[in-house]
Amino acid sequence: MTTNGTTNGTTDSTTDITATVYDDLPLTLSEAGSGRPVLILHGGGGPATVAGIARHLAGSAHTLTPVHPGWDGTPRPARLTGIDDLALAYLHFLHDRGLRDVMVIGSSLGGWTAAEMAVRDTAGIITGLVLINAVGVHVESEPIADIFALDPRAIAEHTWHDPDRFYVDPADTPAGQLAARQANMATMRVIAGDPYMHDPKLMRRLGRVRQPALLLWGESDRVVTPAYGAAYADAFGDGRLEVIPKAGHLPQVEQPEATFALIDAHLREE
Repeated sequence: MTTNGTTNGTTDSTTDITATVYDDLPLTLSEAGSGRPVLILHGGGGPATVAGIARHLAGSAHTLTPVHPGWDGTPRPARLTGIDDLALAYLHFLHDRGLRDVMVIGSSLGGWTAAEMAVRDTAGIITGLVLINAVGVHVESEPIADIFALDPRAIAEHTWHDPDRFYVDPADTPAGQLAARQANMATMRVIAGDPYMHDPKLMRRLGRVRQPALLLWGESDRVVTPAYGAAYADAFGDGRLEVIPKAGHLPQVEQPEATFALIDAHLREE
């Protein structure tokens, strides 16, 4: 692995895109900035959905932003079949890099991964969490929308506060981009499709997580509702929910200033 990083969690200000093989798991990783390590995990929409968070934090933290194997054309080994596999791989990566006092920020499926990391972090590497419209738990009264059953317009209606602004007709999308999206969805089916978008054991395990957990939620999310987010936050030993107005499943995209301000405040409180 080629990197300008050191084991105390600092790098120079240059962002490096690095391909490495970790535990036989290929990782494509972007690093930037210096200071406290912050691992930023994307959801099903891919790394572009958290790129703004990484850019924002690179001025004050050491950001590590991986591409999950199987997304954006990266290889997915056959043995990577669940979010628990992903969570353990990232935990081992942090441990082997000698990183400590790590904040993990995860969006949607990335938030689920962050929660799975926290329940397995017996070494105390992770000291704070930010989950943004995360999936991963089962809430009886608030089912997760089945995005595999929705057409593109319905997905936009569920995802965005302002779907007309963000919806892109597949007929207007280049064939290469469509193929990449379909491949991302295929990977998501493998690692999060059964049981659908949750770990049946995770909810009851979250009470053992004592790291401060900030859960950010777009008020208009119809994939996982704010009520789902409230139940999620309540399950943590130290969880807090903040609802962001005029935002859906990706508040960091629709309302970046409000989202970044809440993340910054959480980092300062840690």
